[in-house]
Amino acid sequence: MSSERHPSDIIRYPIISEKSMDYTDIGKYIFVVAPKATKAEIRRAISELYSVDVVKVNVVNLPRKPKMWGRHRFKTGKVRKAIVTLAEGQTIPQITEAV
Repeated sequence: MSSERHPSDIIRYPIISEKSMDYTDIGKYIFVVAPKATKAEIRRAISELYSVDVVKVNVVNLPRKPKMWGRHRFKTGKVRKAIVTLAEGQTIPQITEAV
């Protein structure tokens, strides 16, 4: 049995916001990834899912945040984001067209 995970298990979803779309102009895309995904796994998954060349992967771990809804207090879950830089001139059209 192979220890490699399927790319869709590693990449959860792209972040489509106003700020993240500004990064697409310079060839960077932001994804929410699995909590234990490594940079090498993220690079391989993006290459397989979108058929692009990944130059660089930066990872950011965001902690839980306290929130309130009415009088109820709770904490959000941890989030791991990956900022992926693509090779010069390459884009992921599925993400930029979604906006």
